[in-house]
Amino acid sequence: MLLKGLKVVDFTSYIAGPGAAGIMADWGADVIKVERPEGDPMRVVFADAKSDVAGNPTFALDNRGKRAVVFDISKPGGRDALARLAAEADVFLTNVRPAALKRAKLDEATLRAANPRLVYCMITGYGLEGPLADAPGFDVTAFWSRSGVARMHTPKGSDPFILRTGVGDHTTSLATVSAILAALYERASTGQGRVVQTSLLATGIYAVGSDMAVQLKFGKLASNRPRNDPFDALANFYKTRDERWLVLNPRGAGKDWPVITKVIGRPDLTDDERFATGRARRANARELVVEIEAAIAAFDWDEFTARLDEADLVWAPVQTPAEVAADPQAQAAGAWVMVDDGQGGAYRSPAAPARFPGADVNERPAPPGLGQHTAEVLAELGYSKAEIDGLLADGAAA
Repeated sequence: MLLKGLKVVDFTSYIAGPGAAGIMADWGADVIKVERPEGDPMRVVFADAKSDVAGNPTFALDNRGKRAVVFDISKPGGRDALARLAAEADVFLTNVRPAALKRAKLDEATLRAANPRLVYCMITGYGLEGPLADAPGFDVTAFWSRSGVARMHTPKGSDPFILRTGVGDHTTSLATVSAILAALYERASTGQGRVVQTSLLATGIYAVGSDMAVQLKFGKLASNRPRNDPFDALANFYKTRDERWLVLNPRGAGKDWPVITKVIGRPDLTDDERFATGRARRANARELVVEIEAAIAAFDWDEFTARLDEADLVWAPVQTPAEVAADPQAQAAGAWVMVDDGQGGAYRSPAAPARFPGADVNERPAPPGLGQHTAEVLAELGYSKAEIDGLLADGAAA
């Protein structure tokens, strides 16, 4: 496994941080999930924190294959145990607020003084500077709303809507993994770690960077438009006679226009003065949507999609989650991995979105129970049985 031998301390909760550490665990890193006594809040999405988490696929996605310990950093023993763990780690990943880390002497300056090779990664809502540096942030607030992503995706005249669970978080997870790997690459030549920082806000802005670049350059940006009044009627969603949706995405410069008119059975539209040029199609987009809509609605799904494929047009079905789960192309793309359910079986879960041919991982261990590996990890750090028992009795560890 590619990251075998890399030791990662995952002192994060919810999704963005655990997701980043989870990707590294999938790629072979030894990831130790450090939780407070109450546990990661994501444990209780479907179950009590101390119960079997096999029935909690949301938690399992980001925490499969990790080892889990419980340290109470409000107690000296718990704080010292976490510091000792960081002293032997390659990566320390956290989304705890900087002020709390500093109070506990778990800040970057303190931990890297003891371990100069440590890559210390902080995930925040809004960054480490500015008026919102200490503000709490979730993906719906920092990534989706403040970054402009929600407004850009809301059609003009419509109300904003909530994004699905973890979309901004998992995008930030990917950004975080790339930043950590860049720091590790630098360390390979310098011998020194560094602080690495990602935020939901900056990741959201980058995610819509193509549009944001236009806003920054020209000071304005066209709004998203509803399906019946698109900027380009050819790049739009349509429904077949049997009520199935698809999206067309034509190639640029009008190359596909005559091909599309043939495929939809309306070659007469090719030279129609309302639609003959790109400018005309944009000016008469509403009318063109009506024409294309009626033409496609005359075909059943199988017949029409076969015509699209025969013409080598770019299109895709608008699939439900259940259809995605059954899609053979998703399987072929390596989108799934099997996860041990902790009861002798296994179930499918989304895989980390990269493949390494010849080194693909097909099954991952179950997510750990709360504090499942506390005694084991403490022993690896050199604690005696008596010291471990003392930390457990004091509540500094669990």
